[in-house]
Amino acid sequence: MDNFTFKEIAAFIGIFLVLVLALFLLTVKTKNKLSNCLLAFFLFTNALDAIKFLQHGFPVNFINLEALRWSTNYVVSALFYLYVLSVCYTNFRLKLQYLTHLIPFLAFNAFMMWGIYFSDRPAKIKFINGMNDMPLMQFFLFLFEVLFQVYFIASFLAIRKAKKVYLENYTNPNISALNALYKITFLYYVLHFIVLVRWLVTYIFGIGEIRAWIVTLDGLAFLFCTCWYLFVALNNPEFFRGVNSDLKPIEEIVSEEKTSPKIDEEKNTQIDSLKEFMIKNEPYLDSSLTIQNLAEQVEMPVKDLSALINLYMDKHFFDFVNEYRIEKAMQILKDSSQKELTVLEILYQVGFNSKSSFNTSFKKYTGTTPTDFRKNPK
Repeated sequence: MDNFTFKEIAAFIGIFLVLVLALFLLTVKTKNKLSNCLLAFFLFTNALDAIKFLQHGFPVNFINLEALRWSTNYVVSALFYLYVLSVCYTNFRLKLQYLTHLIPFLAFNAFMMWGIYFSDRPAKIKFINGMNDMPLMQFFLFLFEVLFQVYFIASFLAIRKAKKVYLENYTNPNISALNALYKITFLYYVLHFIVLVRWLVTYIFGIGEIRAWIVTLDGLAFLFCTCWYLFVALNNPEFFRGVNSDLKPIEEIVSEEKTSPKIDEEKNTQIDSLKEFMIKNEPYLDSSLTIQNLAEQVEMPVKDLSALINLYMDKHFFDFVNEYRIEKAMQILKDSSQKELTVLEILYQVGFNSKSSFNTSFKKYTGTTPTDFRKNPK
């Protein structure tokens, strides 16, 4: 089996998996329909692009379809960016303004109409043979690269912001899902880097053995990315949980205070009152507690409470609440009358909903595991 055949097999498997996953996302019943549809269309455009690995020469009998396939490259990055937003934010909705993302796709198709779509076959072939030397085509190639970089940088920033908002406003946040999304974004970026290497090798050495091996690597990377996404989705059943997009990182809300937050008597009183409320009322036992819920309970504006915890107490809301949960768990673990309770039962009782999150927080706070602490309570 030579490398070309191996490339075709890898590409065929990858395309098949992508299409099956896209079909599943479009038909499955879920409250995350928009997110699923955006991902399905993104995967479908990737499958269209991967058809190049199965081609033997230029498809002269399907020139119009091939040109249309080229044009999908100008929408794939935008689809991925919108998908990232839909995962990061629960209240994400498509708006008319997002139609502006289609402008490069429509512009390239207008270019294809002029040279390919409405021309006869000899004119099409002549146009294609000289296309790479056309300034307008070079502009579109440059535009594609710029769009890719802008959208993927925007995706990284959106994920980072969502993660920060999670920590500042939620307990038991789904950080693992955001980390997985970050890895997927990085993998697709690496996949594009291989494409850039292929273009560079083609420009310097032309079409030869080196380029053939890079194309094979490109096909394998496409298959790997597809399999990786399936793996991540299977291991993160709550992958589509997000945050409210109206929430902002604390430094954006109170940026004027962030440079030098001073703790005066009023702030000390508020901090003491908050700590007393947490001990007396134990709101942290609610696993779905958010900063909005706590703000309502302590009768304080969300902005002020967020500033109090994140700036003046120098803690994420996530860490602030979980410290009380860990203290409660420690009391239970020390209590010999409750030794029949399992660690799993305890973590649910004190407000956690994930064993991994509980173990991580417990070790961070105490320096040991819950099991070891129960054997040797400090």
